[in-house]
Amino acid sequence: MQPRPDDWRSPDTDELLDALLDLESEAEAAAFMRDLCTLGELRDLAQRWAVVRLLDDGLHYSDISRRTGASTATITRIASWLNHGEGGYRAALAKARNRRTTRATAYPEAPVHAADARR
Repeated sequence: MQPRPDDWRSPDTDELLDALLDLESEAEAAAFMRDLCTLGELRDLAQRWAVVRLLDDGLHYSDISRRTGASTATITRIASWLNHGEGGYRAALAKARNRRTTRATAYPEAPVHAADARR
């Protein structure tokens, strides 16, 4: 029997999530991700995260496609998960926004994400 597409949680995925949560620094996370993923997979993940941030900024799909190289079909799929998914993108965006605000306070010359300026 084939697993259902929504049956993504397993003991192995739980172990992976635990491993990610156990990492204590950006350097550890970068080393782990580089060991875990191919360069293509890392680029795809980074592109998806860029699309999420640009969608959150309110950019049009065609602008996002030009900036990231992602197809409009990919952007549509990401937008669907951003708006109707598990809430993971929104949680990560909030944490990233908080991190950028903290950095901007500590280092006033650091650029602030465009979405932060609207909030």
